Amino acid sequence: MTGNDDGAGRGGVLAPTETAFTLLVTSVLDYGIFMLGPKGHVSSWNAGAERIKGYRASDIIGKHFSVFYPPEDIAARKPHLELDTAIAEGRLEDEGWRIRKDGSRFWANVVITPLFDETGELRGFGKVTRDMTERRAAEQALTERRRLFTHLVQAQELERRRIAWDVHDDSIQAMVAVGMRLQLLADQVGEPYARELSLLDASVREAVSRLRSLTFRLQPPGIDRHGLIESLAQHLNDVVAGSWGLEPSLEHDVEKEPGPETAITIFRIVQEALLNVRKHARARTVRVSVMRESEGLRVHVADDGIGQPASPQRLNEHFGLMEMRERAETAGGWWTLRSEPGTGTTVEFWVPDLPTGELDEPLPGGHGPVPGTGLGAGAVPVRSFDALTAPQEPS
Repeated sequence: MTGNDDGAGRGGVLAPTETAFTLLVTSVLDYGIFMLGPKGHVSSWNAGAERIKGYRASDIIGKHFSVFYPPEDIAARKPHLELDTAIAEGRLEDEGWRIRKDGSRFWANVVITPLFDETGELRGFGKVTRDMTERRAAEQALTERRRLFTHLVQAQELERRRIAWDVHDDSIQAMVAVGMRLQLLADQVGEPYARELSLLDASVREAVSRLRSLTFRLQPPGIDRHGLIESLAQHLNDVVAGSWGLEPSLEHDVEKEPGPETAITIFRIVQEALLNVRKHARARTVRVSVMRESEGLRVHVADDGIGQPASPQRLNEHFGLMEMRERAETAGGWWTLRSEPGTGTTVEFWVPDLPTGELDEPLPGGHGPVPGTGLGAGAVPVRSFDALTAPQEPS
């Protein structure tokens, strides 16, 4: 370490271990490690400090360390207060803006440690500085991405709700009125027109049923009321089992509710994957699992259907598959599909869990086996809820 005080000045030759330590501190490039005198003047300098702050040892030794601080911190006496705090508390750690020799700013993590001799007299301070500018920029970029993701999910859900309301209040009501008119006409006219009108009425009823199914899928899933796991269980019970006749199962190890946008993203991807099972798989059972992994959630949706080759062309042309992948990747995660003839299909994805408040209690089904169901730990029995019901045939 370059400075105005070395081993010879103390009247002796450095011991081998002390020499190695001095060489280590002098050569470190990722950390600025240097000494301050009792009043805060720089008394030693290493290569890392030169790389981070831009000063050569000859430029900085003897100067007060307040030259590293921006004007607003100097006006607030922050350098002096930090030394006083380090003495009072034995150590100080801080993050904030610092100034290089060329006047540019960088975000620094700083640790200041007071150094006392055997008599308890303050001999100076040790100071370690790290340049955290890139990390801070990455954190800010991640925060901005999360903010944009939150706005995107909220905008998508609002638009889905608006479309559902428009379809229900306009299109469905108009078609129900048409159906009633067709029934009235069929009762008033004779054959062969009555039969044709009845067929038209049946087509209108089928269209109304499809529109009601559409509005049901577009409606918000009620995660804010029930949480992710209960909403998935409800969907599996009411729709997958109740309306489609499949045998679903759900397993999870989620004890704390994920962030609302993360939960909605997971629900929508699972919802689309299950719809694909109904349309294409010819399956009898479907298994859903939601597991915590790497500061996020990893989800599987697997069926026992006929399976199809997962060709790149299919992944790029199928709107539902593209939507699932785009949702996962927009959230900062990944999505994949595995499918082979005769082995069924598995949709797998992972999304990071955005920061959110913690629940006071674990979600239902989060601990141990579920009594009376035969399901293992973390499994949730698929059961009914009154808040949402699957669409019924029009009356």
